[in-house]
Amino acid sequence: MNAAQARATIVVSIPDAAKIEWWIAQLAPLLPEWTLRPVDAPGDPKAVHYAVVWRPADGTFTLFSNLKAIVSLGAGIDHVLADRELPPGVPIIRTVGTDLTQRMREYVALHVLRHHRGMPMIAANQRQQRWAQQVVPPATRRRVGVMGLGNLGGAAARTLAALGFETLGWARTQRAIEGVVTYAGEAEFAAFLQRCEILVCLLPLTPATENLLDAALFARLPRGASLINAGRGPHLVEDDLLAALASGQLSHATLDVFRQEPLPEAHPFWRHPQITVTPHVASLIDPESGSRIVAANIREFEAHGEVADLADAARGY
Repeated sequence: MNAAQARATIVVSIPDAAKIEWWIAQLAPLLPEWTLRPVDAPGDPKAVHYAVVWRPADGTFTLFSNLKAIVSLGAGIDHVLADRELPPGVPIIRTVGTDLTQRMREYVALHVLRHHRGMPMIAANQRQQRWAQQVVPPATRRRVGVMGLGNLGGAAARTLAALGFETLGWARTQRAIEGVVTYAGEAEFAAFLQRCEILVCLLPLTPATENLLDAALFARLPRGASLINAGRGPHLVEDDLLAALASGQLSHATLDVFRQEPLPEAHPFWRHPQITVTPHVASLIDPESGSRIVAANIREFEAHGEVADLADAARGY
């Protein structure tokens, strides 16, 4: 970086102010030639070349006329695209790495196994001091479907297949994953759903996938199926889920993402006996590992104007 660039700034925007300082403390040693600042104290706005963000407020980027790229602190970019004043044409870089992928593999494996082995019912029986043995089929006779076969979904599907599950996958376009029977597009969606005893949603949030987890979709699943949503909260029509659980069409749901986060205290999901709530931790990025990915991506983009994790804003991911 030359002398003129030495004063260039990277701003960090996260709803939690303490986490902004945490990220800055981790990024600063990795990018010593840059100035790192909180977004609400950017210094000279014209010196800001990169914004590292999670759920930025509307209008966050309007002051920064020399912005080269926006870095999403996560694999998804829907929280960036939600900004109604987002400057057109500014590249968006996703943050994806081995740690995030491993965490998602762990989360999906954990909760698929919980559903498969009937752990919610076992936990309920324990609270009632009820000894009731359940016979469940081996994983080889349990069909698990993964919606979304990108970096995280593909890794999760391979993990489930390695555990022995009859693993199915669905994506917008055809994918080939060893050990996974894959389906693609609207034409094959119904055939995929009707085989899924456990359905895992890891889709990106786009206009086409918003409200996809609705009554019509649940009706296509085998009766008594269970749901795991670690994609995005707006994928789910909440009232339709409650109705499907009440009718027995679904037996249980594990939800990691919600339309409003944190989930409000009065929300019925908290106390529902057939819903497991986790606080958006399936693949939670941390500054220690995430900062290395962010720094490497900024350096790569600065040097070449492109990076492998560049998102396609038109597609929404």
